[in-house]
Amino acid sequence: MIDSHCHIDGEQFDGDRDDVVQRARDAGVTAMLNIGTGDPHSDDFRRAVAVAETYEGVYASVGVHPHDAKLYDDKAEAHLIELVKSSTKVIAWGEIGLDFYYDHSPRDVQVEVFRRQIRTARELGLPIIIHSRDADDETVEILTEECSWSGFRGIMHCFGGTPQMAEALMSLGFLISFAGNVTFKKAENLRDAARVVPLDRLLIETDCPFLTPVPFRGKRNEPSFVVHTAKFLADLHEIELSELAEATTRNFLQFFCLEINGSNV
Repeated sequence: MIDSHCHIDGEQFDGDRDDVVQRARDAGVTAMLNIGTGDPHSDDFRRAVAVAETYEGVYASVGVHPHDAKLYDDKAEAHLIELVKSSTKVIAWGEIGLDFYYDHSPRDVQVEVFRRQIRTARELGLPIIIHSRDADDETVEILTEECSWSGFRGIMHCFGGTPQMAEALMSLGFLISFAGNVTFKKAENLRDAARVVPLDRLLIETDCPFLTPVPFRGKRNEPSFVVHTAKFLADLHEIELSELAEATTRNFLQFFCLEINGSNV
């Protein structure tokens, strides 16, 4: 399996990062995409890339989260572009998008920075990783306007929208990734969405250290726990875990044009 979205560079893992990576490997997690977040004028993103450089099978993404959109400027963009060009381990731009739940940055600034980062990713030839919360319609509208070009690739991470949103994003060519919150008792809306996503468009993730799946809710999340989300989704689709693991791994590797252990499937 592959954890398509994690944050193992965070301080929550400073005490046992080596052990966390080893537990993931022992659980059958062959690769991880570590998503950089934080202040683009600090060393936050450089740290995320450094973690990817340290471990085999760990990759990185850089891009300013909507919470920090107010910090995005020419200097921040240049810093992130330099990181992309300095490491073959940086394979995506994100997570970028809209968060109208917390509104840590003004909404008009979020929209402007979202569009700008999509265009930057396009210029760099990188796929984008999207964050969207309480902004379904606005997210779909922007992606429809900005991303309707041949060869575009994107992932909606930690999907939290409606089945209709999932359908709209898949029509644009997006993959849809589900995290541990799909296992929560009251998350029937997410399960409804997961049912409409076919295996060839599905990814799994932890978004660790957040959204720890059942049966470990209340504990720090980590990449090895993606197995529990995978098992839950396999049961939801009424297939064997091995089939879901194979499909989601194939989707990730083909999406990013990667090979793991000499294979892209």
